[in-house]
Order: sequence, then C-alpha cells, then structure tokens
Amino acid sequence: MQVKDYQLEQNESYAIIDWLSTELLQSNAEELELAVRLLFKKEYSNIILNASNLTIIDGYGVAAIRKATKICTNELGLFVVVSKSDMIVERLDQAKIEDLTIMNTVQEGIDAIYLNDLENDFEDESDANTDEYGIDGSDLGEDY
Repeated sequence: MQVKDYQLEQNESYAIIDWLSTELLQSNAEELELAVRLLFKKEYSNIILNASNLTIIDGYGVAAIRKATKICTNELGLFVVVSKSDMIVERLDQAKIEDLTIMNTVQEGIDAIYLNDLENDFEDESDANTDEYGIDGSDLGEDY
C-alpha cells in the first residue's frame, strides 16, 4: 500500500511503517497518526516506524510518536523507532517519551518485539500459576 509519505508492511505479529519522507513535521505528522490508527484497528500493537530517511522532526512529529507509543504500550505491545541519525535520536531522547524503543535497524526492532512478546507471555504464565494469596503453586510438591 503506497501512500504519500509512508509504505506499510504487515506481518503476523507486527507491522512496519516505512517513512519515505525526510521530514516528520506539522505538515505530515497526521499521516503517521492515521497509519498507526489504521494498524491499531487491524489489531496491531507491535509497530516499527522505519525512520531511517528522517532528517528533520518537529514537535508535531514527536507528539505523533508519543501517541503511537502510548497506543502500543496500552495493549502490551511495542512501538519501535528505527533511526541511526544522532539528531533524530537525541530529539526523541530529549522528549522523554515513556516506553519508547529506539533501535538502529529494523531487524533489531523485530527482535525487540519478539522479546517483548516473550516477556508478556512469561508474565501471563506466572500470573496463571499464582493463587489468590500470591502463592505460586507450580513449584509445590504433590502433597500440597
């Protein structure tokens, strides 16, 4: 699906937004928000923004990334920004976006998503093994 400033790639457990523009500004930040909402409606909570081409980002771009991060983490997913640009990474670090993950490559982003999914699965399993008193019954002997 080719749109003006981005291209989408959807896999079973994550989606990638390839940001084609060199800018993420007031003029096109809404496009990123629309892409994230579209993916969210398709039940994607793991999204990678490949921002490798990005050279300029303003407050609107940062706000769009903040919203996308919140949407994904509310669903126990991960929003990953891929960028090797020191300027972009520094700008996002300064924004102090809670739970934002920044990686150098798309593959590192995919690995982070799989690791996050494994951690969530592990937490679900340990919750299932704990009784109402917080006692973990999975390691108790048969005499219990």
